Amino acid sequence: QVQLVESGGGLVQPGGSLRLSCALRNIFHIYAVGWYRQAPGKLRELVATLTTDDITKYADSVKGRFTISRDNAEKTVFLQMNSLKPEDTAVYYCNAVTTVPGAPVRDYWGQGTQVTVSS
Repeated sequence: QVQLVESGGGLVQPGGSLRLSCALRNIFHIYAVGWYRQAPGKLRELVATLTTDDITKYADSVKGRFTISRDNAEKTVFLQMNSLKPEDTAVYYCNAVTTVPGAPVRDYWGQGTQVTVSS
């Protein structure tokens, strides 16, 4: 059974840092991994993505502050978040996209981890 298990969320003061982790279990043929977030009353939005070709994409609101990376050996994806702002408060979700020739692209999601930025 495919599982994406996030960890590392919590409460942090403005200007602080957090590092989110996402363990990818029983998942293969990954094309891209990413982090998304959803704040109360808002739609889920892209935060950062990383393809197997090492192409990254960031939301304008987090550029220069957040960094997505992965450890292929450990099958873990990270999101380093620095200079956090109250508007970064949201539930953060890990995402993985798999692709196999001749088969539909599939999308997998973690259960989410809460990040709260507040003094």
